[in-house]
Amino acid sequence: MKTVQVKDRSFTLLITAEQIRKRVSELAREINRDMEGKNPLFLVMLNGAFMFAADLLKEISIPCEISFVKYASYCGVESSGRLNKLIGLKESLRDRCVVILEDIVDSGLTMSQLLEELKTKKTAELYVATCAFKPEAIKTDFKPDYIGFCIPDVFLVGYGLDYGGYGRNLEAIYELKSH
Repeated sequence: MKTVQVKDRSFTLLITAEQIRKRVSELAREINRDMEGKNPLFLVMLNGAFMFAADLLKEISIPCEISFVKYASYCGVESSGRLNKLIGLKESLRDRCVVILEDIVDSGLTMSQLLEELKTKKTAELYVATCAFKPEAIKTDFKPDYIGFCIPDVFLVGYGLDYGGYGRNLEAIYELKSH
């Protein structure tokens, strides 16, 4: 589909399902190579990263652990960079190689705050893999270690990304249609 309707908005195709599959496979090969012998713990950031994580982790062939966490930023303020709390982290991160799997990094403020919090857990190594990265929107010096796609600073849905809770189930990534 070239265009989809999600709630009251129209979105046009930006990245096809086939392009996503190909790039996720390439990322998995990079991570397998770089993390060989490190027994990484993959922290999947819910809700948005579930599709990216599922596809990526199916192709991770090295010994690893997987856990799911959710963070909440303050409501009402976009990309505030402040976290209410990290929900679901039960594993000790001390002396572990940790790879955060995220759906999208735009301003980088919330991710920078999350990384600071995780560093207090005495991780040995800390990496971020994201499906999408908006370099034009970044407001910090943070850059993910593994990037699926660099995209323009546009609003997206699909492949885990949502608009008001809808559109996450789309297999491709769509951008908000300009009127």
